[in-house]
Amino acid sequence: MSEFKVPHKRYRRDNDVESNSDDEYVPYVPVRERKKQELLKLGRLSKLKEESGKVKTSSEELDDDETEGQVWGRKSNISLLDQHTELKKLAEAKKESEMEKQLKEEEKILESVAEKKALMGVAELAKGIQYDDPIKTSWTAPRYILAMPEEYHENVRLKLRILVEGEEIPPPLQSFREMKLNKGIMAGLSQKGIKKPTPIQIQGIPTVLSGRDMIGIAFTGSGKTLVFVLPLLMFCLEQEIRLPFKPNEGPYGLIICPSRELAKQTFDIINHYMTYLERSNYPRLRSCLAIGGIPVFESLDIIKRGVHIMVATPGRLMDMLDKKMINLEVCRYLCMDEADRMIDMGFEEDVRTIFSFFQGQRQTLLFSATMPKKIQNFARSALVKPITINVGRAGAASMNVIQEVEYVKQEAKVVYLLECLKKTTPPVLIFAEKKQDVDAIHEYLLLKGVEAVAIHGGKDQEERSKSVDAFRKGQKDVLVATDVASKGLDFEEIQHVINYDMPDDVENYVHRIGRTGRSGKTGIATTFINKANDESVLLDLKHLLIEARQNVPLFLSELESENEKYLQLGDERGCSYCGGLGHRITDCPKLEAIQTKQASNIGRRDYLATSAADY
Repeated sequence: MSEFKVPHKRYRRDNDVESNSDDEYVPYVPVRERKKQELLKLGRLSKLKEESGKVKTSSEELDDDETEGQVWGRKSNISLLDQHTELKKLAEAKKESEMEKQLKEEEKILESVAEKKALMGVAELAKGIQYDDPIKTSWTAPRYILAMPEEYHENVRLKLRILVEGEEIPPPLQSFREMKLNKGIMAGLSQKGIKKPTPIQIQGIPTVLSGRDMIGIAFTGSGKTLVFVLPLLMFCLEQEIRLPFKPNEGPYGLIICPSRELAKQTFDIINHYMTYLERSNYPRLRSCLAIGGIPVFESLDIIKRGVHIMVATPGRLMDMLDKKMINLEVCRYLCMDEADRMIDMGFEEDVRTIFSFFQGQRQTLLFSATMPKKIQNFARSALVKPITINVGRAGAASMNVIQEVEYVKQEAKVVYLLECLKKTTPPVLIFAEKKQDVDAIHEYLLLKGVEAVAIHGGKDQEERSKSVDAFRKGQKDVLVATDVASKGLDFEEIQHVINYDMPDDVENYVHRIGRTGRSGKTGIATTFINKANDESVLLDLKHLLIEARQNVPLFLSELESENEKYLQLGDERGCSYCGGLGHRITDCPKLEAIQTKQASNIGRRDYLATSAADY
């Protein structure tokens, strides 16, 4: 018997069998009829019929209500398969609308965090100076390369997985000879055992030689340094031959690095090629290093003779510019290595200040292994018709690194380090977040008879330099360091990198493990994680391992978040703010931390100011 229960009354169909119950029974009236009767009682039906030309009739409303009710209810006249298909379509439509809502929300957040002020010097912004055309150079690609159709160049890029964005892109050149590098540089390359260019060099060097502004993104160990060093040497040589540099003139080219160790390494590479240029009877070029911890008079001694290339860290450079020890009047070439770190929150004002010392148009180059979309968009405001060259995804880990993640309790980490060191032969790099951890690990390894050195920001520059040199020359087996050694440093034959702790930022993790598996060689990276690590960082790590086709341990694969369904949404994978693959910008811990910090600084007065007007 089909019965429909309602308060106080029980309805029945006409063909229902009589019940012996004392309950009152009335004939069953369909929902549609009951609603119609209620409307008639209220006198609304006639009014709605009169206005049928303007709005829906009540009967049509009832049809809609009935249809809506029937969508999720059982229909006797439609097969279950058809009902299932219909329900599936509705669920998908609902899901799509949720995703559209998520995309709109992300666009709003990205728009709110985007820098409204262009990354340009104060004078340029004030005067409204805008450069429309890139700097012209005397270099051109070989004629037979230029004569080839664009389809040929596209196939070369496709084969090497080079993604290029921009206008009038120079052709990729697959040999150093085609790049028209002089014999001195060719001799320097030969001595280093470099026979053919890497993908970033194939597209990047012709782009820089053409005078174009550029954003270069490629995985660690892909040879980004040569992309900006070799063209700069060519430009400086051309300037010196045409008109020799006089005392106190220069620099012509400026390279800014985020750490002292990276600046020193870049300086040594430049000097290597300068030596071979001089041996090939070319005019002598001069370069100087301006970093903290090195006496200023050493830099000034070279500047007095006229300097072609200056390699500097932002702090020392700004100090020398403020004190008028150097000027950028003839500087026409600016490169920022690991640019995302310098443009990131807290650094862009320093970069703006440095830009304001330039007297004319410059060729600007930005390089990094990790550069989220937010920083790329902001960086473009400082460039003229830029070309973005991307080899692999920005922020992707090198495929030459075997990534191993192990669950180790906090108290067992130091002891387990010795077990990990046995995985490969020396040299080995160990990274830790805190200075005190670096010192503790260093002391423990020395007690156990391991030849180890340590560097971090708390040590003086002389000690840091000695430690890095001893490790580079193979006199020490292990280098323990904070993230000062993670950006751009190149040590030969590193087979193993150990992360004593997982960094709070997955970008730092990518830079750390990139110290091994360089120049086509294979390396191992072991990372210790435990419950102390933030879930969002572990989710980023999990998806980074999946992308690099690495083994994902069970404790990581079981880790899930509610928003993982949105990770592949739109053009951008993962977070468009920090580049993490395990979350979207709506859940970005980095953005949240920055916003919290900014909110805590609102309304703070400078009580050391000289007058009330300065508050």
